[in-house]
Amino acid sequence: MQNGTLLAAIDLGSNSFRLEIGRFHSGHIERVEYIKETVRQGNGLDENKVLSEAAMQRGWDCLARFAERLHGFKKQQVRAVATQTLREAQNRDEFMRKAQSILGFAIEVVSGHEEARLIYQGVSRLLPQSEEKRLVVDIGGRSTEMILGQGYEARKMESYRLGSVAWSTKYFPRGQLTTVAFKTAEVAAKAVLDEALDTFPPSEWMVSYGSSGTVGSVADILAANGWASGVVTRSGLDWLVDKLIKAGNVDNLRIEGMKDDRRAVLGGGVSVLRAIFDLFDIQQMLPAQGALRQGALYDLIDRESHEGDVRERTVRWLAERFSIDEAQAQRVSTVSTALFAQIAAADTPNERYSQKLAWAARLHEIGTHISHDRSYHHGAYILDNVDAPGFSFPELHRMSQLVLGQRGKLRKLEQSLEDELFAKQLMSLRLAVLLCHARQMPEHQSVKLSYKSGAFKLATNPGWSRRYPQSAWLLGEEVLAWQKTAWKFSADLR
Repeated sequence: MQNGTLLAAIDLGSNSFRLEIGRFHSGHIERVEYIKETVRQGNGLDENKVLSEAAMQRGWDCLARFAERLHGFKKQQVRAVATQTLREAQNRDEFMRKAQSILGFAIEVVSGHEEARLIYQGVSRLLPQSEEKRLVVDIGGRSTEMILGQGYEARKMESYRLGSVAWSTKYFPRGQLTTVAFKTAEVAAKAVLDEALDTFPPSEWMVSYGSSGTVGSVADILAANGWASGVVTRSGLDWLVDKLIKAGNVDNLRIEGMKDDRRAVLGGGVSVLRAIFDLFDIQQMLPAQGALRQGALYDLIDRESHEGDVRERTVRWLAERFSIDEAQAQRVSTVSTALFAQIAAADTPNERYSQKLAWAARLHEIGTHISHDRSYHHGAYILDNVDAPGFSFPELHRMSQLVLGQRGKLRKLEQSLEDELFAKQLMSLRLAVLLCHARQMPEHQSVKLSYKSGAFKLATNPGWSRRYPQSAWLLGEEVLAWQKTAWKFSADLR
């Protein structure tokens, strides 16, 4: 990545949407612009987890304004990440289709673990380097992430379903701030977070940091009212709760340092924060400058380097964890990407899709750890459900569909096969698995694959079919398999 390159990260949170633009310089990112809009999408989820039309429209309107600012940016310069509200929303796809069209860039709905990883990356990059063991807490609108880390490494990560928007809506209806409401909200928060004590015992960390909205807002309020700057203390938190209760309702809140966009969700956020202080016996928490959006920016830098891309490390970890035959995985990866290069359109971002095909190929036998029978079904299930740092849900699902379709009938992938690029990736993977059936590197240089107007054609050099009769027979069966799809496939075997 060249010095001066502009990068952008978009955080589609439950309470706010945020756009961070930075300039890359010698491994670091210097802020160019920061835009935050209070969208309150989390408030738009009903009891059936359906996002209201009004909440979706607020999100689309905000993204339209972000899109104007991002005019001229290339895809590799932008990462947009959606979190808990869109993880939960039953009509997520409806929102996402229009949102991506408006924004002009892909939007990743990430898992709680991936959100936590990005949060820690953002926090750690903006803290002075040290060997301290840190607990990082991020109280968002509908989820709270906790991370135990040291230096740039996140060692333990969890995401819990509670946050400022969710708790404000549930325990402080109509903005009422009462002693009973705070007690009930804190007890409920402790019930959700009880298990976190085993995952993040106080004996394993020295300093606690609070990332993003709630902790930053509380720190600003305390500093504006005479408390020490840059720290949230237990006594300060107790003072704030007392002030909120005396106000009685959010409409009556008049506190120096409080921003209007936090008014409606302050009660829920503070109740969750005080529950964390009590559970972990925290006396003070330091507000961190970094957050998810900074983590997403630094992830863009890491992805420029094959070894730096956390997804590459995740694939290696999964291969080791599920005892994959590394030699066979590499053979299938090599052959499938070589075939894909022959049929990928010139205007396709070949490297990006080739890399994802390679990852799917390297994990195509992940399901054999469970059972050799229908292993591709098991493999697809694993990829659809595993916590895989660096990957978004759509990326994992596409890989799962490739693994599912590596062999057998194609009817199970009827919807995915409507995508031409997916069809090309799948054809390349199926042929590679077929050609590597003997678990040896095949003579794939003698095999040429072409594509034109919905039709695939494979041709071999003279004498190939005599040298590899089993492969030739399998290719004949593959031609028959594709006859039951909208795609044509023929083989000229010599």
